Amino acid sequence: MKTYPFLIAGEPHQSTKTQEVINPFNGQIVGSVYLAQKSDTEKAIQRAVEAFEKSRHLPSHERARILKAIADALLKRREELARMIVQENGKPIRDCRMEVDRAVMTFEIAAEEAKRIPGELIPMDLRPDSEGRLGIVKRFPMGPVTAITPFNYPLNLAVHKIAPAFAVGNPVILKPSMDTPITALLLGEIIQSCNVVSGMINVVTSHHEACEALITDERIKMISFTGSPDVGWDLKRRCDHKRITLELGGNAGVIVHEDADLDLAVQRCLRGAFAYAGQVCISVQRIYIHQKIYSEFVKRFLESVKKLKIGDPMDEATDIGPMIKENQAIRAEEWIQEAVKAGAKLLAGGKRKGSFIEPTVLENVPKGTKACDKEAFAPLVDIFSYANFEEAVRSVNDTPYGLQAGIFTRDIGRILHAFEKIEVGGLMVNEVPTFRLDHMPYGGTKSSGFGREGLRYAMEEMTEPRLLILKA
Repeated sequence: MKTYPFLIAGEPHQSTKTQEVINPFNGQIVGSVYLAQKSDTEKAIQRAVEAFEKSRHLPSHERARILKAIADALLKRREELARMIVQENGKPIRDCRMEVDRAVMTFEIAAEEAKRIPGELIPMDLRPDSEGRLGIVKRFPMGPVTAITPFNYPLNLAVHKIAPAFAVGNPVILKPSMDTPITALLLGEIIQSCNVVSGMINVVTSHHEACEALITDERIKMISFTGSPDVGWDLKRRCDHKRITLELGGNAGVIVHEDADLDLAVQRCLRGAFAYAGQVCISVQRIYIHQKIYSEFVKRFLESVKKLKIGDPMDEATDIGPMIKENQAIRAEEWIQEAVKAGAKLLAGGKRKGSFIEPTVLENVPKGTKACDKEAFAPLVDIFSYANFEEAVRSVNDTPYGLQAGIFTRDIGRILHAFEKIEVGGLMVNEVPTFRLDHMPYGGTKSSGFGREGLRYAMEEMTEPRLLILKA
């Protein structure tokens, strides 16, 4: 069994403490990682600060070169990375290869965006006494960035923080999920092999108490966090005056109107609800179907659910693998049972075996139950019938979350109504909220957080605009 060192300034470091990483499918040990201590965290911060004095002055062509080199290096190790993700988090191999491909594309887009960071020319002659002046706005890198990432996309969600930071000249200290730390360490190793400034990449594998300085130290200028709402809002309270972006999950709703392409809606909702066992922050959790097509939609949807293959995530044919831990599967099972006791009808699934939960479809889940109100993060979807489109829009909004939503309709008037009324960061038309392309602005409202990821948008979050006034 290999024990992986954590990385400070891209160099391997060890400690006296280690933690094993367990495969959620078979319980086997994937490997172990050395745990960074408080002194190691301090060292990582100091090296990032030192790196910033160089990285902030890198010309755009050099930043672009680094990013493109990283993309090429990731692609060469595609299968190795994909298989490590499978072993660490149980995601089916087909989806893991897609994650690596997305990470490659994220770095490629960042390389292009690094060449065209925009500024602004502001006219200043708005009053007679301000004539003869010119305003110029330029964006400057902020400094070291703490990136905190979850288990479900251990590669691409880390890349979504590292790539824009590098594109503007910010060093990064990555704190990955301790369920999936090896993927992050492989990423750090690959990045360091591409001749980056020493200290630009640091990967600290440890528990929260040893990493507190990554939140509180004044030398850290920004925190980019993806994870649970409870942790995210607590970080915001503790990070003082630092800039912070939060992507905190959701309870995504979909409307399927009577004029929808039913085949498309069924297949996309199936994928949106059950990809990676529902452990996706934009997983489809609530589907509102017009009463005229309700029976036919449900019939086709349930037929498709029965065809999903549950099993070994290394099997090319597997659709649904295990949840990250058995306690999460137990929690999902309890939510399903609570919903049924409260009056919901179980149409499919609902059974648990170890860390596996069958793809579950519940009908008319009452408000007040966890399966309806909270983020399930499990292969669980609730379906409802509606008579009026405006009623469906209100139902989609009836949640504290606001990450993404979807509607299936051909009516432009209804599309525009939904766009105006549904309080989310992104509305997908004839598509599910689970859709994400890596350059688009991505983030939410309400309890889903604030700030945006997606290369150019994250680069704006990670820079400070500075004004220069020139007088002739």
